[in-house]
Amino acid sequence: MKKRQFTSEFKIEAVRLAEEGKVPMAQVARDLGLHVNVLRSWVKLYGPRADGTRFTPDQQEELVRLRREVRRVTEERDILKKAVGIFSKELR
Repeated sequence: MKKRQFTSEFKIEAVRLAEEGKVPMAQVARDLGLHVNVLRSWVKLYGPRADGTRFTPDQQEELVRLRREVRRVTEERDILKKAVGIFSKELR
């Protein structure tokens, strides 16, 4: 079974409907053909942050990608630091 893909616009609209509060979140999820936990996770990801701003789904994906890249680059740097330490001991 292939995982369904949703557009950023669909996710944003789903979050808006869920936050509107006119109908329960479970009903919004059913109406959109989603599991309620999927909608809850979107609200958590794309809903308002403490400062009142929001991440779009594209921004959230970029943030995740950048955090992964930073983690990889940090690991590479740490490996290189260890290598420099090993090679500098050999030169003494």
